[in-house]
Amino acid sequence: MSMPLHAITEVYGEAGLRDRFGLEVDSFPEGERETLVRALDLAAELHAEDRRVREPYLNHLLRVAIRIIRYYGIRDVDVITAALLHDAVEDHPAELSGQPADLGHAALTDAAVAELARRFNPRVSELVRSVTNPEYDPARDRDEQYRMHVTDSLDRDPWARVIKVSDFTDNGVGVVHTTPAKAERSARKYRPLVPKLRELVGRPDTPLSMAARDHILDQLDLAEERFAAILDD
Repeated sequence: MSMPLHAITEVYGEAGLRDRFGLEVDSFPEGERETLVRALDLAAELHAEDRRVREPYLNHLLRVAIRIIRYYGIRDVDVITAALLHDAVEDHPAELSGQPADLGHAALTDAAVAELARRFNPRVSELVRSVTNPEYDPARDRDEQYRMHVTDSLDRDPWARVIKVSDFTDNGVGVVHTTPAKAERSARKYRPLVPKLRELVGRPDTPLSMAARDHILDQLDLAEERFAAILDD
């Protein structure tokens, strides 16, 4: 229970992260545990063939959810459910919605969000929508569009900030756990977002305790140090 999440990943892999998640949710009421298990099962099904360079993609989703429970002190089941499924609409809208893949980006997104609302509830689906990237304009810089979307969506949705900062921490602090090429690419994409995330975490309406805010700010500092080491050296 005290082992860092990336250390669990390196030593025990997906099985270890699943065990840790089970320990984290063991104290939740039975109905809430059942909801979280359903969310994890759906995430595992949708991302079964997905990889993050050296690991199953599900590891990332587990770490994001565990971090929210353990280090942010969040026990809101809708938020944890959305954390487990935060990439489902973006990466697998056709599989989730049951609609044809050529339906069109906007229509597929809406159908996938509606399916999450049906399986869970509208709050879960809207949290996932808030952290789902839009269709990008190929004529504009992709990373700039990503950062604009993150800024706009998190300005509007305080609870989505909780999911995004855990996602960002996993990608930013965890940048040392990938290949050199992927690390450089991630550092260039994520480094400009650090000041905005610091500002969002500090807002009065961000639903985090002072201890969680301090933890997140320390993690953002560490991520920035790692980005600088990668890019400036």
